[in-house]
Amino acid sequence: MGTTTPPRTLAEALRARGDESLAGLLRARPDLLNPVPNDITQLATRAGTRASVVRALEHLDRFALQTAEALAVAPDPAPYATLLSLLTGDGLDDGEQRDDVGAAVTAALPGALATLREQALVWGEDERLRLVRTARELLAPSPQHPSPTGLGPTVAEATAGMSPGRLQEILVATGLPATHDPVSAVAALSALFTDRTRMAELLDTAPVEALSVLDRLVWGPPYGEVTPNPTPPVKWLRDRGLLLPVSTRTVVLPREAALHLRAGRAHRVPEPVPPVVAAAAERDPQAVDRAAAGQAFTALSTVEELLKLWNGGGPAILRAGGLSVRELKRVAAALEVTEPIAAFWVELAYAAGLLASDGESDERYAPTPAYDEWLDLPAQDRWTHLATAWLPATRVPGLVGGQDAKGRALSALGPELDRSAAPDVRRRVLSLFAELPPGTAPDPETLLRRLRWERPLRGSAPSAEGTDLRSRLALWTLNEAELLGITGRGALSSQTRALLNEGEEAAAALLAPLLPEPLDHVLLQADLTAVAPGPLERPLAETLSVLADVESKGGATVYRFTPGSVRRALDAGQAAADLHAFLAAHSRTPVPQPLSYLIDDVARRHGHLRIGAASAYVRCDDEAVLNEILADRRSTGLRLRRLAPTVLASQADPGSLLEALREMGYAPAAESAEGDVLITRAGARRTPPRTPPTPVPEGPPTPDETLLGAAVRAIRAGDTAATVVRKEPAEGATGTHASGSLPRTTSAETLATVQAAAMTGTAVWIGYVNAEGAASQRVIAPVRVEGGFVTAYDHTADEVRTFALHRITGVAELAEDGT
Repeated sequence: MGTTTPPRTLAEALRARGDESLAGLLRARPDLLNPVPNDITQLATRAGTRASVVRALEHLDRFALQTAEALAVAPDPAPYATLLSLLTGDGLDDGEQRDDVGAAVTAALPGALATLREQALVWGEDERLRLVRTARELLAPSPQHPSPTGLGPTVAEATAGMSPGRLQEILVATGLPATHDPVSAVAALSALFTDRTRMAELLDTAPVEALSVLDRLVWGPPYGEVTPNPTPPVKWLRDRGLLLPVSTRTVVLPREAALHLRAGRAHRVPEPVPPVVAAAAERDPQAVDRAAAGQAFTALSTVEELLKLWNGGGPAILRAGGLSVRELKRVAAALEVTEPIAAFWVELAYAAGLLASDGESDERYAPTPAYDEWLDLPAQDRWTHLATAWLPATRVPGLVGGQDAKGRALSALGPELDRSAAPDVRRRVLSLFAELPPGTAPDPETLLRRLRWERPLRGSAPSAEGTDLRSRLALWTLNEAELLGITGRGALSSQTRALLNEGEEAAAALLAPLLPEPLDHVLLQADLTAVAPGPLERPLAETLSVLADVESKGGATVYRFTPGSVRRALDAGQAAADLHAFLAAHSRTPVPQPLSYLIDDVARRHGHLRIGAASAYVRCDDEAVLNEILADRRSTGLRLRRLAPTVLASQADPGSLLEALREMGYAPAAESAEGDVLITRAGARRTPPRTPPTPVPEGPPTPDETLLGAAVRAIRAGDTAATVVRKEPAEGATGTHASGSLPRTTSAETLATVQAAAMTGTAVWIGYVNAEGAASQRVIAPVRVEGGFVTAYDHTADEVRTFALHRITGVAELAEDGT
């Protein structure tokens, strides 16, 4: 500990630490830094608060937690040997061979104890180990909160309030000398239960059924219910104090008796060594990289296809926020995936800043301007953008379709999907992948066991969603990593290892050679289809997606030309000659005659009918066509009326009229108020510039080394100011101060003292009230006193500051041994 005198409090133990050790505490428990404690005493107080201790316990691994649990049921303070015995047993296990476990515990215990000490959960020397009081209260047994060890209260705790007469009866039944002193009676009973020989002799006289009762209680929970007329075995145990009453119907097995039955062990199975993550399969690393690259390219195509669906304006946002179930089903159908996978792609685009709300009165989702910038990037850079957005994201798509704590449905893009533990689990899963040899796929079950060992308090308790959230997050991570191309065939790819260790540029460099080169051609076929044998260059793909419909996707994409798709291209401003030229320039095969005829036929009829706003009208120079429309029974719902030989009017709006006539087989074109044909461009709606959603942090962020160093210096300086020895005021002096309070001196005395200190170069102790009215104590070394201000080196803040003389409440010289 660095001191000859054992510390009496946690504050003294922290004060004896070195700066590096204090920085380690603040690094492990960053919540202690908000705000920076004034001194060591305040740091110790904050480290003992319930919220902070709970947070620290949640970050312990299983064996460190088992060590803390053993200390919670050990005497306070406990020698190291007692703690070791609680974890290994007393070696009298009726022939059980526990040498391997005992050796592992013995080897691991110093490390676990060092972790607890570093996090200020345990303090004191090895002969007087103390668990902080709040942690003992959290881990100690009680009827409402049984101990994690399954042990009950001690004999002294269980017999508190028991009548002396009842204690006498127990002593007599166990063959102990009677005493009228309750303290002596409890001590005698405790000594019996902790004496291996005498306890064994007592249990040898117990009925077999009584031993069966003890077997059910020994590993917890130690509480049991009894009837007003207990059975003989229970009565035998109760008469001898092996079952002590907690209430009229509840009894408990005292801790000392349970430890005897457990051979001194606090835990049935100590777990000093983390479970090994087993390999499920070993694959060729190059095959893994190729599989991951293929899936990465699929991920890019899927995200692009999703945002194309909403290119002209996406679905409306629910009143409570998020995407409706119906819209999610539409996305799933369009992407040809299941709804949970569709939710993942939607959330990934949102996390990457490619998708957001447009902010209009009828709020809808739409691509952001960042989407256009993303499209211009090389494929490998687009993938690293998605991967680096996925890693720190706190939104959990796997929750979509479930319910929150209040029974409300959780929707994609909704406000209740953030889980602050997600990034930590995601990165830990990938780091466990990275610890395996390249090409090795881990066994998911052993992976989950390892995660539960590393965070038992956070990984074993069921959450509001059902099963423990940490395990579910890990399973979702495995699935999402495969979808995104982070892993390939269940193993971590080389490009992901580079992303985690070296950064985006290294990952992109490894991924680029594995991605297919975009093609500048297609293969036109006589059945009005075009086959793209690979990914197409962006201009070609965009034009072809307007001119034809995607019929099937995969290694090769099949596009089909239809009258509707050709009309769509004509609506976008293309002429028939442009379409012929485009196909001839980008086809490796001759343009089939059926396709040329289709384009010419649709172009000849395109715009023959004109739709405008009357509510709507139909204009056509051919009266026969209008007669045909009026005679068609399908036009009845449009309520058409002839205004002139070449004009029909309708009460439907122009858009509805346009779609209705197209469904009837015509090729009308919309026109403006001036009579010009309106050209509809494919997809141009964008949101205003948006920033990606900010992940919800899990507690305070880990401080950097600069902040840690400054915080340690400030705490040390504040502690110096709080504990420095001040000279007692001279007899008859007007300025007086109580120990630890602000000094009080007159203005003249203050000025004289700081001037003298500036001349002699000594430090003084001052009380100071700043402009906000906050009072503080400081140790300063005055350098200059002029104009009503004191310029001094502030030991508390470790910097030179200027203090207003009128705000100094008083000043006191330091004792010689305190400077």
